[in-house]
Amino acid sequence: MIRELDQFYAKKEEPNKSCLLALRTIILGQDEAVSETRKYGMPCFCYQGKMFCYLWVDKKTTEPYLLMVEGDKLEHTELEQGSRKRMKILRVNPTRDLEIERIQVILQDALDLYRKGIVKI
Repeated sequence: MIRELDQFYAKKEEPNKSCLLALRTIILGQDEAVSETRKYGMPCFCYQGKMFCYLWVDKKTTEPYLLMVEGDKLEHTELEQGSRKRMKILRVNPTRDLEIERIQVILQDALDLYRKGIVKI
């Protein structure tokens, strides 16, 4: 039986499915203290139990994005704030190669907010 969390990925069409699974692997590989759960119907990644990012698919463009919970504290031009006060997103084109290094830098900067105590755990 497929875990509920895995069903999110299994139900997606290609190329989004492969893209989301690759992002999942990248996120989980950033630190041993990163875990995955499901919140609000989407994959949520936590650092020592504290939410730090989500994976989702934009309803209008149907493209995946990485939502950074403490995005307002991250200074990366690739991150979009839009009308959000706290969170920012990184849009990902599922038909192109992932910019793994860029994604890892953003994820490490986000995790550093927790590691350095800027965001309390």
